[in-house]
Amino acid sequence: MTRAPMAIHAITRHGVGIAQRLLAAFPAAHLFASDKVRALAPPEARPMPLPMGPWLVELFGQYDCHVFVISVGAVVRMVAPLLRDKKVDPAVVCVDDDARFAICVLSGHVGRGNELTARVAAALAAVPVITTASDVRGTLTVDILGRELGWELDDPDRNVTRGCAAVVNAAPVVFVQEAGEPGFWPEDRTLPEGVRYTTALDDVDPAAAEILLIATDRELRDSHPAHWANAVIYRPRSLVVGLGCDRGADPAMVERGLMTVLARHQLSPRSIQAIATIDLKASEPAFLALCARHRWPLMTFTADELDATAGIETPSTVVQRHVGTRGVCEPAALRAAGARALAVTKQIYTEPGAGRSMTVAVARIPHPRRALSPGVA
Repeated sequence: MTRAPMAIHAITRHGVGIAQRLLAAFPAAHLFASDKVRALAPPEARPMPLPMGPWLVELFGQYDCHVFVISVGAVVRMVAPLLRDKKVDPAVVCVDDDARFAICVLSGHVGRGNELTARVAAALAAVPVITTASDVRGTLTVDILGRELGWELDDPDRNVTRGCAAVVNAAPVVFVQEAGEPGFWPEDRTLPEGVRYTTALDDVDPAAAEILLIATDRELRDSHPAHWANAVIYRPRSLVVGLGCDRGADPAMVERGLMTVLARHQLSPRSIQAIATIDLKASEPAFLALCARHRWPLMTFTADELDATAGIETPSTVVQRHVGTRGVCEPAALRAAGARALAVTKQIYTEPGAGRSMTVAVARIPHPRRALSPGVA
């Protein structure tokens, strides 16, 4: 279910005034006002019965964030029975009746509560109250590192709590960046205390750190089991997959083929940024279905653009004769990624009885690497 961005709740005259100021800063928000003060609210305000608790049971999960112009204690008592898991609970922000403080109560990191608290405070010229240790100390936020760049945790339930504790306590931590954008940490700041940065996983002793933080598009469980066991792994969107196929290829076969090639080369599908192909395949049902299922954009290029691409490793005269370019999947991946070399050269995939085949190639989006100074005490 798609959730609405924000609900603002007011039960006092001053609260309604504060809520209206917030609506100016958050125009997509919905204002809920109790019956006693609803006449003071704008016409679009929605009714809110008192007591709020029973009514909030259904509403709570329908919004990404709830802003209550209500005391923290009252809000905690109302929402406590509704909490499920930090991965799904909405952010909760409390504002006092004089708009002096905006307090992050719930889902500071994963639910963006800290970020939204800061925005609410800015809209009201209030003081933001944020208590998560990593934000207070200005260190790495392990559970959402790189999120603004599109990075995802490979497994939100594995080693993340341990990683958060290690960073906050300034224990020895190594951040290994094999892939992804360099902007995960401000350019004008040294790394936090205890954190060392490298781009070479094989140079890292996994037992020498309390935890490893690894940004990679590779699957490491089999190739580097000791590193994997002691790591929080992030998936940057660093791969572009070039595809070609016979017309009318089965969508399920195309998906299986892609996943088979990725698994064979130990690459994560969670790191795919886009699918790329020739413009003649822009309406290929299998490609459209694959992209819709995984929410990947489909990038297309003309035959001339593909044929002019440097780095094609397996040119084909047959392909050139049929579509006017020496290759499809390889140059499409290279051009879409802006890469000079392929991570995976053209792979041909088919299945018994399919009567159709497909080709897959993968390129890695190049990013400059940074020289980051390790954090010291």
